[in-house]
Amino acid sequence: MRHNLNLNWLRSFEAAARLLSFTSASQEIGLTQTAVSQHIKALEAQLGDKLFVRRPKSLQLTDVGKAYLLPVREALGTIEMSTTGLFGPHAAATITIRASMAFIMWLSPRLDGFLHAHPDTSVKLMTSIWKDASDQHPVDVDIVLASKDYAGPNLEPLSDEAIVPIVNAASQGRIKGPKDLLQYPSIHILGFDDHWARYLSAFSLKSTRPGARLVTDTSTAAIEMVAAGLGCAVVIERFATQAIAAGQNIRIAGEAAALEQSHYLIRTDHRAAVRPQVEAFNSWLRQQF
Repeated sequence: MRHNLNLNWLRSFEAAARLLSFTSASQEIGLTQTAVSQHIKALEAQLGDKLFVRRPKSLQLTDVGKAYLLPVREALGTIEMSTTGLFGPHAAATITIRASMAFIMWLSPRLDGFLHAHPDTSVKLMTSIWKDASDQHPVDVDIVLASKDYAGPNLEPLSDEAIVPIVNAASQGRIKGPKDLLQYPSIHILGFDDHWARYLSAFSLKSTRPGARLVTDTSTAAIEMVAAGLGCAVVIERFATQAIAAGQNIRIAGEAAALEQSHYLIRTDHRAAVRPQVEAFNSWLRQQF
């Protein structure tokens, strides 16, 4: 049978048990002494056992109270740590940003500048792998890659993108241009299945292979696979450049080709109030391109 325990009762119990005083506990947690006493009585009634021995000038834990204190203290500590870890010490100053894994990898080395300029703002980064229409997780900043032909009025363009082929850095000399890529295994990225065809078409080439040999669902994973020597891939140029700057064992093996897609900032409803921290981040983000 499940005990329906009020969290405030447990907080009052933990404080009173630690301080051995209802008065001191009430001062610490900001309640009246009467409220703390009522919380303890309600908790004892729910548990069906006494947690304290009440004397005129002292308060002592019963044996069962001593045994109960440790798990209650650990549980409250876990809740506090999880809440702080997920939402920060000041949740109102946290902004949530959703973008692709590769975009987050590109953005991360630049974030220090924003955080330094806004020390009271916390940033939570979420990936948008295969986000569907039912995803209602609230975000403050939503960044998407979309075709220029289908960009609606709710999308603010941040950057036009180009694509480049990447190969393992050790292949220096063996792959000198787009045509040489056809001799090596190709790595394809789900959702960006047209990147190979777009790139080869830009140089009047066509793949003669029957299908993809390796497939992954993120550009980040594709870069890791290329670095491991599993094949070559076509990725957005800014992501390839960032990976090389970060020390990945890859190199760009050909000229860039236009992608006809851009990264966009999804505009929120203009009637809704935008927090100053979000406005500051959006302004900073535009300056990164």
